[in-house]
Amino acid sequence: MDAKLVNPFIDAIVSVMPMLGLPVPQRADMGVKSKTATSLGVTVMVGFTKQIRGNVAYNMTEDTAKYIASSMMMGMPVETFDEMAQSAISEMSNMLTANAATSLAGMGYDVDISTPSLTTGENFQIRISNDSFLFVKMDIGGHTIELNIAVE
Repeated sequence: MDAKLVNPFIDAIVSVMPMLGLPVPQRADMGVKSKTATSLGVTVMVGFTKQIRGNVAYNMTEDTAKYIASSMMMGMPVETFDEMAQSAISEMSNMLTANAATSLAGMGYDVDISTPSLTTGENFQIRISNDSFLFVKMDIGGHTIELNIAVE
């Protein structure tokens, strides 16, 4: 997996999250996994096609998702991970992936992204890749988002 294709996703989370009123994310862990990731509670999958193909899964606990959704909604309390909070997290995922796609386009790659697909529930397997993929855990004010990135 070429780092120059993965870095736009990491750069996107570092630059976009503060625009949403959140602290600057810090890398907490990074490595390679094989085929599947285990859901932490809320996972949003976004695919990309054309010259760069693959997907990215934004994986987080429900508490982290509520924390982010609250920040995106100007601090409005989010007691339950309801439809409005789910919409906010889907939109955040869309913004992050679109930002990464724009960076990839600036590098000369033609990329389209899919509509985000949000799932809830803990401990189920999410197929990320047919082979291996990169995971990057980002700490955002004591809350963790795990990016699972598979690109070809």
